Amino acid sequence: MNLQLHNPENLFPPYRNYSHAVQVSGNTSFLFISGLNGYLSNGTDMPETFEEQAELIWQHLGTILNSAGMNYQHLVSLRFYLADPSYDEANVKTLMKYLGSHAPARTVICSQLLDKRWKLEIEAVAAK
Repeated sequence: MNLQLHNPENLFPPYRNYSHAVQVSGNTSFLFISGLNGYLSNGTDMPETFEEQAELIWQHLGTILNSAGMNYQHLVSLRFYLADPSYDEANVKTLMKYLGSHAPARTVICSQLLDKRWKLEIEAVAAK
């Protein structure tokens, strides 16, 4: 088994003991993407609205997938953490924008997130 870390330079800096994604290679290549949030590239600032954070997170996700030679169609599992259930409809609209008819397994969890500014966190698994 070969593990490759994916921490693209144009994303915010990774935390301690964290990678934005880990790719497992063999006959099939799996990419496990850590929970992403809406930080700008400086790793400190983030947009205030759910919609802006969601757009930024999906862009981060696309950047990570691209770094592994994958795209959104390679996603096999998604886990969404919403800071409030009222964000569900906006979350689904953004999901549909990026995935179209592609339908990976997914879970939505509503909970208090680590930083009160976070409205959304997305964790993903992709395979190729």
